Amino acid sequence: MSIVLGIDAGTQSIKVVVYDADSGSSLASASTPLKLHQTDSGIAEQRAEWWLKGLGTALAQIAPQLRRQVSAIGVSGQQHGFVPLDATGAPLLAVKLWCDTSTTAECDWLTEQLGGPGACLAATGNLILPGYTASKVLWFRNAYPDLYARMHSILLPHDYLNFYLTGIRCMEAGDASGTGFFDIRRRQWSEPVLHAIDPNRDLREVLPEVAVEAGIAGSLRAPVAAELGLPNGIPVTRGGGDNMMAAIGTGNVLPGRVTMSLGTSGTIYSYADRPIVDDLGDESQGQIAAFCSSTGGWLPLLCTMNCTNATELARGLFAEDLNAFEQHLQASPRGARGVLTVPYFNGERTPNLPQGKACILGLDSQNMQPEHILRAAVEGVTLSLHAGLDRLAGLGIETEEIVLTGGGAKSPTWRQIVADVCNAPVTILQDSEAAALGAALQALAVTSGADLAELTRTHLRREPSLCCEPEAAAVGEYAELLEAYDRAAAQVCALYG
Repeated sequence: MSIVLGIDAGTQSIKVVVYDADSGSSLASASTPLKLHQTDSGIAEQRAEWWLKGLGTALAQIAPQLRRQVSAIGVSGQQHGFVPLDATGAPLLAVKLWCDTSTTAECDWLTEQLGGPGACLAATGNLILPGYTASKVLWFRNAYPDLYARMHSILLPHDYLNFYLTGIRCMEAGDASGTGFFDIRRRQWSEPVLHAIDPNRDLREVLPEVAVEAGIAGSLRAPVAAELGLPNGIPVTRGGGDNMMAAIGTGNVLPGRVTMSLGTSGTIYSYADRPIVDDLGDESQGQIAAFCSSTGGWLPLLCTMNCTNATELARGLFAEDLNAFEQHLQASPRGARGVLTVPYFNGERTPNLPQGKACILGLDSQNMQPEHILRAAVEGVTLSLHAGLDRLAGLGIETEEIVLTGGGAKSPTWRQIVADVCNAPVTILQDSEAAALGAALQALAVTSGADLAELTRTHLRREPSLCCEPEAAAVGEYAELLEAYDRAAAQVCALYG
């Protein structure tokens, strides 16, 4: 059997893709939205049971006869979420997500305990940032000591789905490297960070062993198979974080390719065959996350917390649908007639500004129009992401091609803005669900024994009509706008830092 199922548990929705290796095509896909509890104080949470219900609802949209043909499953999930379980496997509280910035004080305390940012980079390869899992565990210990004492295991969102499917608690290096307490060089749990979180308890006892290579997590449990309409006992592979699975789904499994994801958050990353730690010693050190890949290598990555959430807020301001949004983007010239948006609507991770606020600058009586405000939102998040390319270049990773994915990649104007701002060709692949597809391809590789790089080369196809090249005149204009954006962002950082 060549039909595999890819599952992606994101922030906004659960997505499923049924992929046929023989035809090299997706036979069906479906999604269901997820609720998100978010407050002005930085809290961003979901209930783990929402993911399970969402998975069932999404799969129910796939024809029963097709579900019965699935031979293996791969799972992708949003990174950094903290899922503490009791001895029965029940979640102890709501899951704090990657976009939760309410544990900033815990981040600062842990960083101080470890000896400062440089010491954190030496210990794990990463800073301890709001959104990472480490500060959430410390918060749980301090805020709910009785529940914390009952904590039997710590999982991440995609691990929890694997646990639901198989009954087995497991982790892999890609997702684990986003916790803040994983040493990415040795690919082991960091004893100094875990000791700082809790000096009285060896937290390694509640953490699964970490697998470096892709493999089988377990077999699908009979009750779950019956509930979801899938064959009993089929293999579930280890999967990985959404960025790690999207790397597979965009062919980013060997050096030389850069992926940019325009989702709720914005990410830029590239495969490396060695650890890439952003310890250059300047004030921006640690901006590139030193993550592992889920394919045995590493995946240096820059993440901004504001991407399509910023454009959706701007679109909602004028109650425009997506067609009108695109028309407005086309109607406004490059530079949005002087309107400039610094899009820190949810605070920001890069730069590290958890209490940050967005600012729209340059408004006057001639440019305060919907098309310019909307285009400035798109340009602002793209200019913000551009910093990642410069930083990666400083660490020895050049950008020859950008594979664009995520919801923002559906906009022709946005695709061209990315090409012009980054001065690089933009490639769009035929299958847009990169994370779910990557999980499916990993499942296919693990169960068939095929080489993953060869699989991605064979199965991932460009959509030539959607790809674009940078335009020389636009590249020059955006180089000037980037300087203006950097000055504006520095002022916003000074205001809210």
